[in-house]
Amino acid sequence: MYLGIDCGTQGTKAVILDAEQGAICGEGYASHPLISEANGRREQQPDWWIEALEQAYRQALAQSGIDSRAIRAIGVSGQQHGLVVLDAAGEVIRPAKLWCDTETAPQNAELLERLGGEQGSMDQLGLVLATGYTLSKLLWLKQHEPASFDRIAHILLPHDYINYWLTGQVAAEYGDASGTGYFNVRTRRWVPEVLALIAPDGRLETALPPLLEAHQAVGLVQPAITARLGLGNQVRVSSGGGDNMMGAIGTGNIADGIVTLSLGTSGTIYACTDRAPQQLHPQLAPFCSSSGGWLPLICTQNLTGAANAVREMFGLDLAQFNAEAARAPIGAGGITLLPFFSGERVPALPEATGSLLGLNMQNLSAANLCRAVLEGTSFGLRYGLDLMRAAGMEVRQLRLIGGGANSALWRQMIADIMQAPVICPRIGEAAALGGAIQALWCDLEARGQEVSLQRLCERHVTLEPGSALSPDAASVSAYEDAYGRYRQHLAAMYRV
Repeated sequence: MYLGIDCGTQGTKAVILDAEQGAICGEGYASHPLISEANGRREQQPDWWIEALEQAYRQALAQSGIDSRAIRAIGVSGQQHGLVVLDAAGEVIRPAKLWCDTETAPQNAELLERLGGEQGSMDQLGLVLATGYTLSKLLWLKQHEPASFDRIAHILLPHDYINYWLTGQVAAEYGDASGTGYFNVRTRRWVPEVLALIAPDGRLETALPPLLEAHQAVGLVQPAITARLGLGNQVRVSSGGGDNMMGAIGTGNIADGIVTLSLGTSGTIYACTDRAPQQLHPQLAPFCSSSGGWLPLICTQNLTGAANAVREMFGLDLAQFNAEAARAPIGAGGITLLPFFSGERVPALPEATGSLLGLNMQNLSAANLCRAVLEGTSFGLRYGLDLMRAAGMEVRQLRLIGGGANSALWRQMIADIMQAPVICPRIGEAAALGGAIQALWCDLEARGQEVSLQRLCERHVTLEPGSALSPDAASVSAYEDAYGRYRQHLAAMYRV
């Protein structure tokens, strides 16, 4: 039995994988709060993640009916880019600033300039520094909370912190490290010269954790946590990874041609490749994967959150919202929504706000507005997929995950807008499943049983045939017109 944990923005999920049966035998979920302020601050207390982890784990354990001592290894997935700082005693110094925090946009702009702009960033990191990456959070902390900055002894990402809680060991791995802004994705090494832009004395470099390969273990669960969770004495904790890296494993996206598209709080598209990234578009992040290759990725800030805001404005439940959106024509009667309610990451518009365009007395209706938010968020993902295709990424199939993938209307919309067939994995908790599969891989490797991750994914990742949809030719043409209007508005307002 293998436990997969996914610590996301809204909550933490847990799954228990029965490796012999090749199936999930237990699932659990617990939410955690979000500190959210109008200036773009988005933070969480790491203690909230631990509380949610324990709740989700106990739910999964109860559902599975297994003896907790049967769990052999744990794999942890976590929201990327978050900054967790510990003092010399290993205590959390302050709340974690999250991936969606845009309060640090001025610091990101300052650091990007110091790096020599986009090209300088590409030369030193292999990617272009973006608002939300961990680096700018460190500069923000130095400028706004110098006393906290001076106490830093360890710099961790959210999944690194959960691994630390489990094992007492400080470590990081290549995939999640890719989104820090002080890691070179080509050489797979920390870049202390970039940290020196913030602290020339080298103090931040000494706070960095050692790096692990994807199949390696951080260590064993420490005795106090073993007793707390009712585990056996030799439970390994795999390297884990960022939620997108684990989501790739959990959707079987570890070879060219398969692309994962997440319709969650954020919108994310990523495709695995074994080819080292070269000169890509600045907004296409060529992160390392947690399977030994690379994971070119784009992320949009506004997806289900934007859709839920419109739904709640009209007092609709999900079924009513989908029904309203389905009543409206493709193109929402000429309405275009630029849904940048929380700024935007791709396109890189951290200080943008939402815009509703093309309104008139004939098209102003709840149905059109409901469709406009689905189309606007989907067009942002299409913008990103176009960047991937331009970089030579093959798109044979889109595997959809996240809450939005439960909507047949939205799935068909994605197939038509992206002009690619779509399908959903049977297990929707892809990142948690990916963590469990990686834990299995790590455990087998540690016991001297060499097995490819590809074979493990083929056995444990199953697709739901009933969710499969193909593009409709007439709809594709209509969406192309609507997407053209979206791009025209984007260019007029933001020169993108």
